[in-house]
Amino acid sequence: MNFSTFRLLTFDCYGTLIDWEAGILATLCPWAQRAGVSADDAALLTAFASAEAAAEHASPGALYPDILRDAHSRIAQHFHAPPDAAAANALAESVGDWPAFRDTREALARLHRRFKLVIVSNVDRASFARTQSRLGVPFDAVITAEEVGAYKPDLRMFRRTLEVAADWKIAPQQVLHVAQSLFHDHVPAKSLGLSTVWVRRPSRGNSQLGATRDPGVAVQPDLTVQSLAELADAAGLETQIKKQ
Repeated sequence: MNFSTFRLLTFDCYGTLIDWEAGILATLCPWAQRAGVSADDAALLTAFASAEAAAEHASPGALYPDILRDAHSRIAQHFHAPPDAAAANALAESVGDWPAFRDTREALARLHRRFKLVIVSNVDRASFARTQSRLGVPFDAVITAEEVGAYKPDLRMFRRTLEVAADWKIAPQQVLHVAQSLFHDHVPAKSLGLSTVWVRRPSRGNSQLGATRDPGVAVQPDLTVQSLAELADAAGLETQIKKQ
């Protein structure tokens, strides 16, 4: 990949920069134990992936904490457990507590030396505000589902991204989208002709899909890396920093 052609890196946040599987399981595992649900991490994440996508599809204008409350209700129903409003609220309010991956802050700092950085996330502004301090860099823009009134993989999220890029006189071919989720990010981004990097984070699930749905169609990212640090290395930024 020729990184010199890009001026703007857009990022999915949760699953790519933030270890959302750890955050999700930190609330779902105690609930499952209390509710007598016999499910391992993989089963809980698979149930979450389906429930979250269904909730977002059903209520695209809802704020993300309400999506998570709905998702928790769907997860309970999936496992034939009774509704638990307190557990649903705990999940809804946990987003800002989800930890960043260990390489996120340093890699973002390196990438920001060369590129504009933009968040494109299925989240609300208040939840992301709590996450911001975990990421370590000021983003040039933050595009949220709350702002757009839709959730990825809805193309409106990416069209809004291209509008922001156009305001900076950045063409679509100069935008590189970086994400973990094939379903939420790579399928819609590629459908608009964007270049993409798949950050193939290790998953606690049974596959690389983790807490996201199978996209249901074939998609080919332009580059696959195992971490954000590997992306910064591929862009040649480690060498530049060492020379300073």
